[in-house]
Order: sequence, then structure tokens, then C-alpha cells
Amino acid sequence: MNRGLSVPATFQLLVPHSPTNTTSQQLHLASVLGWTVELLQAFFLVADDIMDESVTRRGQPCWYKKQEIGLGAFNDSIILETCVYSIIRNHFRSEPYYLDLLENMLEVTKFTTYGQSLDTLSAHNFTQVKGQPNSLDSFDMSRYTAIVKYKTSYYSFFLPVVMAMNMAGIKDPELFEGAKTILLEIGHYFQVTDDFLDCFGDPAVTGKVGTDIQDGKCSWIVVKALEKASDEQKNILALHYGSHKEEDVKVVKDLYDQLGLVEIYKTYESGFYTDVMEHIEKVCAGKAVPKEVFTTFLNKVYKRTK
Repeated sequence: MNRGLSVPATFQLLVPHSPTNTTSQQLHLASVLGWTVELLQAFFLVADDIMDESVTRRGQPCWYKKQEIGLGAFNDSIILETCVYSIIRNHFRSEPYYLDLLENMLEVTKFTTYGQSLDTLSAHNFTQVKGQPNSLDSFDMSRYTAIVKYKTSYYSFFLPVVMAMNMAGIKDPELFEGAKTILLEIGHYFQVTDDFLDCFGDPAVTGKVGTDIQDGKCSWIVVKALEKASDEQKNILALHYGSHKEEDVKVVKDLYDQLGLVEIYKTYESGFYTDVMEHIEKVCAGKAVPKEVFTTFLNKVYKRTK
């Protein structure tokens, strides 16, 4: 529940607890606001698992996989979304930042659906002719970056912080822009790590069985593989990527090992941390936002592969 917990945690950092600042009622409201982010996340995941035909989520069968639920899970996802706005209306309608919260939610939901569309279109952008190689021409870093930015980074990282900032009464547009830049960078790293763990992680630890290869996803792993692969290796990927056959999945994973993708990831990870810390220092210098607002997020994400 990192997304939801980040709202009250960020609010406390922005408005330190004192008799003249935060009250128990304000912290309660910040926690309620955090639950709206969790409900939004639940809405996205229930729908995403149906579209991806995923098997497990957080160590349990996906909601639509339950026999008594089936594709009725799609309607359940819509119900979860309506809960977001019911809670915001019931608890924040009289607050001066009420409109800001609604705009935050609506804009981020819009961006997330755009990202999901890009992801789905990329996964299905294969030449479905039996015996013919699939087309991986559209799998490049610019497309991957766009997918991650809109599908993951906005709602997972930017949304909890910007909602807390609005609740804390922050109005400086420069701070919002700086926060967006940093949080989208962290979100990009988060998704790269998620893609890495999908292929190289332990399902007993991650709570889900990776299916990016089978689903033909435009993941960071396959994009990096295509950047480094020879023409012959690219042909091998094109022939076997996007297949649910175990032997095809093994061919792809063996090729990933040959290309040294674990080391490539570790190099990326090290460089990312240095760069983002520099950006945090720059944005927070002389501003009312402590750098802990961003480093708390960063450290939670960064330790996932440690």
C-alpha cells in the first residue's frame, strides 16, 4: 500500500506536526485521501489483469480468475472507480482544495488509460501469421518511456504527492513542475525494475508470475535486448517473443542471459540513483518542500532488488 500511505506521509512532511499546524483531523483526512489512491490502483489492476490474462496478483489468483466472479470482475473494477469519487465528495467537498483533488484524479486516470492503450497496442502489434516472425520494429525506448510515463508513473508516484501538496496549501507552480519531473523519473525506474523482476525475479517474493514475454509486452528488458542484439539474435527474438509455449519463453530468457541484461540493468540502476539525487537537491534547494518527500519514495523503490 505504498501509494496510499504516501499521501499522509507526504502531508506530514509538508506540514510538520505542531499545535498550530497539523491536527488529528487533518491527518485522518490525509489517510482517507490515501485510500482513494489505493482504490484507484485496485480499479486499474482488476481491469489490467483481465486484459493481460494474468494468473496471479499479490500471491493470489487474479479477481477475474475466481470461478464465481469471471468477467464480472470488469464491472467490479468500475465500481471501485466510483468509490474514489464518492469518498472525495463525502470527505472533501467543503475543503478549498476539493476541485484540485478532483482534477488530480481525473487527469491521472486519463493519462493512465492512455498508457494502458499504448501498452496493449504494442503487445498486439505483431504480424500474426503462422510460422512468420513477429514484428518488433515498434519496440524502442521512446515508446517504452511513453508507456511507463502514462501507465505507471503518474498514478503511482506523482498522484500521491501532488494530492498531499494540494492538501497542504502549496501553490508554487515551479514546485509542482519540479516534483513532477522527479516523481516521473522515479516512476520510470520503478517500472524498469518491475520489468526486470518479471523476468528475473522470484514469484515467491514478487507475488506474481511474470508474463511479459508471453504477452509480447514492450518491456525495458526486450527493448534493451533489441538495442544490443545482432541481426541473427533479433530474428530469434522475433520468432519466439510473444509465445505462451514454454520452449519459446526459454529461448528468449536464454538470449537475455547471453546479452548480459542483468549487468546492463545494474549499470542503469546505479546511474539512475546518482542522477535523481542531484535533481532532488536542485528542486528542494531553498524551497518549502523537504527532500524527504522524494527520498522516502526513492528509497522504498530502490531497495526492491537489494
